[in-house]
Amino acid sequence: MCAHILVAEDNEMQADLIRRLLVREGHTTVVVHDGRAAIDEAKSRRPDLVVLDLMLPGVDGYGVCRVLRQDDDIPVLMLTARSAEEDVLLGLDLGADDYMTKPYSARELMARIRIVLRRTLRPAEDSPVLRVGSITVDPVRHLVTCDDATVTCTPGEFAILRAMAAEPDRVFSRRQLLHHTRGHDRASTERAIDVHIMNLRKKVEPDPRRPVRLVTVFGVGYKLVGGHHVP
Repeated sequence: MCAHILVAEDNEMQADLIRRLLVREGHTTVVVHDGRAAIDEAKSRRPDLVVLDLMLPGVDGYGVCRVLRQDDDIPVLMLTARSAEEDVLLGLDLGADDYMTKPYSARELMARIRIVLRRTLRPAEDSPVLRVGSITVDPVRHLVTCDDATVTCTPGEFAILRAMAAEPDRVFSRRQLLHHTRGHDRASTERAIDVHIMNLRKKVEPDPRRPVRLVTVFGVGYKLVGGHHVP
């Protein structure tokens, strides 16, 4: 699976290491070292993934992610030396699909990249359209509609909605949903699921403060209600 990946990292040695790892796996790669260049490159030549350092000069990673999310759903993997939970949740709230803190191993970085690309570049051709009440999830076209209106989802949000729509009324724990979105089970990142659910509710609920579709099951997790799966 070859992809075009944009690396936005101000540390030139770190950027070159990531570039070499990606090229070794057959990906085409463009490297930039500041936020404005990242925005311009992403808009002029839409990459399949942006590996985005948080502490970029000019426009920081949060700002870059915010701009990209205004009109596109490019997958974003954030890299940062910050590990505070508030920083992680802010990045995810802005639409980042994954978040790695430095230092990290090359092996883990490439594993995370493969997970995101596998999810976004290889939808199964025979995957059925999923319908739960007024929500429709099309895995092949990577399309979500609600009440006949198109809903723009980040890859992480789409993965959650797809998993839940495949088994309506099933209660998913945060850890189970985390597995669908990232392929990792680390309890320290499970609150990220709450952010994705909150963002999805803004998009599919008549009143996000009183959800009737993406429902919380207290002490357990979440479920998608309102209908049955129709292949």
